[in-house]
Amino acid sequence: MPALPHQKGCAVLLSGQAFVRPGRHYKEEDDVKAAIFTGAGRPLTIREIPKPEPREGELLVRVAACGICGSDLHATEEGVFLQEEGTILGHEFSGVVEQSADPAFPPGTRVTAVPVNPCGSCAQCREGYPMMCATNSITGLAKDFPGAYAEYITLPARYAVALPDAVSFDEGATVEPLAVGLHAVDNANIRIGDRVLVIGGGPIGQAVAAFARAAGAASVILSERAPARLKAGPLFGATGTIDAGQEQDVGAAFAALADGPPDVVFDCVGVPGIIQKCIGLVRARGTIVVVGVCMKEDTQIPFTAIMKELRLQYVLGYKENDFARVLAALAAGLVRPLPMITDRLTFETLPAAFEQLRRPSDQIKAMIFP
Repeated sequence: MPALPHQKGCAVLLSGQAFVRPGRHYKEEDDVKAAIFTGAGRPLTIREIPKPEPREGELLVRVAACGICGSDLHATEEGVFLQEEGTILGHEFSGVVEQSADPAFPPGTRVTAVPVNPCGSCAQCREGYPMMCATNSITGLAKDFPGAYAEYITLPARYAVALPDAVSFDEGATVEPLAVGLHAVDNANIRIGDRVLVIGGGPIGQAVAAFARAAGAASVILSERAPARLKAGPLFGATGTIDAGQEQDVGAAFAALADGPPDVVFDCVGVPGIIQKCIGLVRARGTIVVVGVCMKEDTQIPFTAIMKELRLQYVLGYKENDFARVLAALAAGLVRPLPMITDRLTFETLPAAFEQLRRPSDQIKAMIFP
């Protein structure tokens, strides 16, 4: 997800020197660790930065857990998502409030947060879509809004969400990718008894499978190449799996498992050619939901979709209230995300593990525990 640069103040270390931008203050005596992005082609660097102080309306949160997102990888590679040197990544996190400017979140409150910094007043913000605000910057995907690859993070209290007692810190750090999956399923308009194909078994694909099943789909088939992700599918609601690396005809394999073609296909991969493939797989008058972010130009043949009278739905992130809905589902045990966490990292192991994720094998969700 692209982030827009803003000059509201931050502090990072470059070449061993700290600098502070106007608008944000720091306690120089309390240095804390953070993983710093120092440029494309270079691994993350663990350094010490001044401990941040919350501004008016903000919380200071000690980070308990932070997931690594595919967007973080894109943010460190050449392309439209590339971030500035000095950016601190991390937008999937949970932690404990240490300082608060909001009585609704006293110190000691366990929280996660919608990782946005929007204007709060435009039509998109008023309608609950802060991700679409024209001036929004995503926490951890903008240099001026440092993320949670750090021991501490500051965030707007307006977008903090308290964790229920039944939800662990590990689970709390999965709320963001789960919210992406929930938002995608909401936009699919799944009907009870529908047949659903999910292409891609990463964290978002697993989340989509879970919420598609909860929405009433009779068949939720996960198509994936990685054995570990295929194995995890049934734990997240998949009624069957297709090994896309071995199966030549995914459509025939789906029909054999679900007794017909898919009513809804979710693209959770985001590579050139995948949308056209989805057009060929889905039934006439079916729905394709594009969740995966394709970073390259793509080509489609509209005639093939027209002849099926298909609905093609793109989705971005989530609505503000999706976090509360996900937490309610977690507290009720409707979704159990812990099998998603396959790699548990410290600051010491983070740089090498982050680079390995550029060529993933059995990883689903790598998570940092500062």
